[in-house]
Amino acid sequence: MVNFRRRALQHRLQSDPYYRFQSWQELAIAGELGLRIEVNQATVDEWLRLPGLSIHQARQLKELSTMGVQFLAMEDLAAALNVPVQQIKPWEPILSFTYADPESLLAPPKIPVNQADLNQLLTVPHLSPAIATALLQEREAGGEYRNLGDLQKRLGLPVALITQLLHYLQF
Repeated sequence: MVNFRRRALQHRLQSDPYYRFQSWQELAIAGELGLRIEVNQATVDEWLRLPGLSIHQARQLKELSTMGVQFLAMEDLAAALNVPVQQIKPWEPILSFTYADPESLLAPPKIPVNQADLNQLLTVPHLSPAIATALLQEREAGGEYRNLGDLQKRLGLPVALITQLLHYLQF
């Protein structure tokens, strides 16, 4: 029964990059499957995947990170949300806390997906020439990409690749 749930969840995650987890158990399975949300770069849609988080709280976290607040641990998130750490502890399997200095020369430059040419796209780590070409062809045929989820759906990319591209693409 556990393997069936795991496969079903894996299929849901591949078909819907913004699937909202229905239970702590699903969240734990997603963590085992390698799904991660980078806390300091998460979008409102990514935050809303977490059970028990309201739209208001998701917007608050995004606003804080946009202002430059860095979350380094679960305690930082709990403080920002004004909740006990134990309340959000079940989120831990899929949260990733990485400090990124946007002014650092080591920070990867973000490529604007809707303006980039093939040569620019080929500088993105994990993006093969075949996928870069498909991205350009689909953009030409279907118009600009709205966000990472739209890119994933239109190109049929695996969630694992989307997770790797998250830090390199700009919409």
